[in-house]
Amino acid sequence: MGEYSVDQVAARVDHAVLKPEMTEQDVRSNAAMCLERRVASMCVRPCDVALAAELLADSAVMVSCVLSFPHGADAAAVKIAQAERAIADGVQEIDMVMNIGQFLSGNHDFVRADIKGVVDAAHARGVIVKVIQESCFLTLDQVAAACVLSLEAGADFVKTSTGFGPSSATPEIIDVMKRVVGDEMKIKASGGIRDWATAVAYLDQGVDRLGVGATATVLDGGVSESEY
Repeated sequence: MGEYSVDQVAARVDHAVLKPEMTEQDVRSNAAMCLERRVASMCVRPCDVALAAELLADSAVMVSCVLSFPHGADAAAVKIAQAERAIADGVQEIDMVMNIGQFLSGNHDFVRADIKGVVDAAHARGVIVKVIQESCFLTLDQVAAACVLSLEAGADFVKTSTGFGPSSATPEIIDVMKRVVGDEMKIKASGGIRDWATAVAYLDQGVDRLGVGATATVLDGGVSESEY
C-alpha cells in the first residue's frame, strides 16, 4: 500500500452532499469543510449548484453535481436540459447516471447517445462528465461493456456507484475499469469508502477520484458509520 499524505488524499476526494434530507445549512457547513480540507470538489444536488458555486468561488475546490440521480431514467432531452441548467449555475463537473434499465435491456445505442448528449452539452462549456454505472446491478462483463459505451460517447470518467444502490465500489470492478478504459479515461470509485485504508487502497489501484460522504472522518483516520 502506498504512502499518502492527508492532503494528497483530500485532493482526490469529491465530497458528497447528496442526501435528500440535507438542508441549505448543511450545504453551507459542508462547503466550509471542503474549503478547510482542500478537497477536489464538493458534489451537490442540482438544486444546490448555484449556492455551492457562490460558497466556493475563488477557491481551488470545484463544484460538481449529480445528474439524473440516482436512477439514470430521465429522458435524454431532460438530461441535456439538466446539464445546461447546472452549467449555467456554475458547475464544473457533472456526474451523470447511465440509463441502467436501457443498458440491461441491451439498448446500447440508446445508452451511448444518452451519454453523448450530456457530454456534448458539457464539453461545449469546458465541463467534465463522469458516467455512473451503478455497477452493483451489473456483471463484470457488463461493467466492461458500459465502460466502452462511455468511452465511445466521449465521457471523461467512469464511476462505480451512486452510493444509494444495494452495493458500492469493489476492487474487482475497479480492476475491470482499469483494464478496459484505464489508458483513455479516468476512474472514480464511489460509495462505501468509509475509512482511510479503503480510500488509499483504491488510489493504489489507480483511481483518480474518490466519492466520499464522510470526508473529514476518513481524512482523520476514523471509520464512518454512515451508510454512504
